[in-house]
Amino acid sequence: MTERVPFLDAPELQPGVTRFWLIRHALVEQNARMRLYGSTDVPLCPESLVAQVGMYEALAARLPRTQAWYCSPLSRTQNTARAIQRAGYPETAWEIEAGLIEQSMGDWHGLDHAALPARLVLPAHVFWSIAADEVPPGGESMEQVCARVGVTLERLADRHDGQDIVAVSHGGAIRAAVAHALDVDADTALRFSVQNLAVTILERHPQSWRVVAVNELAGV
Repeated sequence: MTERVPFLDAPELQPGVTRFWLIRHALVEQNARMRLYGSTDVPLCPESLVAQVGMYEALAARLPRTQAWYCSPLSRTQNTARAIQRAGYPETAWEIEAGLIEQSMGDWHGLDHAALPARLVLPAHVFWSIAADEVPPGGESMEQVCARVGVTLERLADRHDGQDIVAVSHGGAIRAAVAHALDVDADTALRFSVQNLAVTILERHPQSWRVVAVNELAGV
């Protein structure tokens, strides 16, 4: 049995600073992982929900006690939030925030991964299924995701100025959030690895954004 990996200590929240705790949803079920699911609604893996209870307990202990909770419109983020609260976090209502949803693959949703390369107009990114500026038919590019998420973060930070904000979101959206904080392009954002149930901590200061932690992960 391995020991739980401790989280890094986040600094005390200072006046004028707004802090985001971004959590990628839990692992989705195996059949969904075999295809491009993007912004479609797919269920979580039930076996992982049981096996990773220690991770949910660690998250429940780690996250700040705040009333500012958000989830994307997809059930996998909301069910992850429920699991965290069942594991010991005080029951807290969350709001649905469409700006935090995963990248839409449009007409490519449901494609087998092996079938995607023949549809691409641009060479795929080395760490993602498509290039940052590739726009799937009826979908959105990673560049568009970065723009959408950046606007969303600024709006939520204005609404909860000086507070902690917990948001359960998606890998693509969290990469976009880090890109916004660092002021880097979408191609660079795709170089970040964001694991399931990992925590990314971003702060908006009066003069600039700050990245406190990326991809924190606790296990048992």
